[in-house]
Amino acid sequence: MDAVIAFLNDNLTWVLIFFLIAAGIAFTVMTRGVQFRLFGTMWKVIFNSRAHVSGGISSFQAFAISLASRVGVGNIVGVAVALTLGGPGAIFWMWLMALLGMATAFVEATLAQLYKIPHEDGTFRGGPAYYIQRGLGSRAFGIVFACALIFTFGFAFEMIQAGTIASVFQSTWGIDPIWTAIGLGVLTALIVFGGIKSVARVSEILAPGMALVYVLLALVVIVTNLPAVPGIIGSIFAGAFGLNPALSGTAGGILASMLNGVKRGMYSNEAGMGSAPNAAATATTSHPVHQGLIQSAGVFVDTMIVCTAT
Repeated sequence: MDAVIAFLNDNLTWVLIFFLIAAGIAFTVMTRGVQFRLFGTMWKVIFNSRAHVSGGISSFQAFAISLASRVGVGNIVGVAVALTLGGPGAIFWMWLMALLGMATAFVEATLAQLYKIPHEDGTFRGGPAYYIQRGLGSRAFGIVFACALIFTFGFAFEMIQAGTIASVFQSTWGIDPIWTAIGLGVLTALIVFGGIKSVARVSEILAPGMALVYVLLALVVIVTNLPAVPGIIGSIFAGAFGLNPALSGTAGGILASMLNGVKRGMYSNEAGMGSAPNAAATATTSHPVHQGLIQSAGVFVDTMIVCTAT
């Protein structure tokens, strides 16, 4: 499995980067820069979306579920890897991917709301598999997407998350990975077997709290090293455009900086992957665009705030 994933990663990354950047630019143009025009509105919508709705889950809860997916070890370990392989300049390209990804997240979440279907528990179900089938009229490609998403999250992404947690527990406290696996399995089962409402209730507390605590810890480090901050910001821009070869990537200069920053941005904020829209579709909201704006803000929080703090 590792060999297959490595092969796909090495050979499809460039294709994926091209299409995601092209989609981000296209959606930015088509929406007349929605991520910039309605940036203030995004936060107003989020702060007014906490009201619980009868029978369903709130827009804020759907936002928290997607935030829980976006914010994780990728924001910590992944950023460190991008810095190691691409130099400080990788952060600039990570930012750029986030700004484009905000438009992509807006579009895919809005589509998820437009083509969602009601579920027997009073919530909704939806996402790319649904709007590929109901919007594009292709059940076959909807099935292909659903299978790809299940494999990606069932094996690739969750293995990275669980594996990182297990390795930290083992190296720090000597805890055997099998016990970490059992613990994670039990904690997860207690939440997910309660259905989407249970996931929503836990996520709306844990996900924002997790991000906030992490950013506050990072701010403490930043404040205690405040004189170094201007130089750090300068090194990011210098490395991104090759103004100082010593600040570029360890292999390939600007190209390494760009590649690693773009890859980090794509993996971390998940815009265009088709994962977050599944959460966006579950919300009961007054207008599809409201959820699109909320999910767009999620990309900003993930990359521009949490990853930058790292």
